Amino acid sequence: MARVAHCQCGALRASAGGEPDAVVACSCTACQRRTGSVFGVGAYFARSRVTFEGAAREYERKADSGRTVRSFFCPVCGTCLYWLAERDPERVGIAVGAFADAAFPAPDRSVFDSRKHAWVEFGAAMPGFVHGRDSARSR
Repeated sequence: MARVAHCQCGALRASAGGEPDAVVACSCTACQRRTGSVFGVGAYFARSRVTFEGAAREYERKADSGRTVRSFFCPVCGTCLYWLAERDPERVGIAVGAFADAAFPAPDRSVFDSRKHAWVEFGAAMPGFVHGRDSARSR
């Protein structure tokens, strides 16, 4: 099964084979600013299972960990579609909303709960982490 995500105008696409390895809700301030929302949700796939179509612009930043994160966005409409993290170079994160699939799997964890807006609740059943996935549990 191939899942296809694309930007608002359709010029940039990512096709991922199979189910994601992980789906993560992130409340770090970088994801808040990247999405213009209170958190971002990314689906992570092995890079070997993802193909890209269309031109992309790249923005590189340092994560709170000090490692590099490279975000790729459509030069036409500006949608940030996918990103690559130095921490896990064999995986690609793809914005879940870009799949436009209401049946897409829910997040299996949340990270950077220390920066989560007070009114956001993920539920006790989903593991949460104060910072990244290797930090202390928040619930």
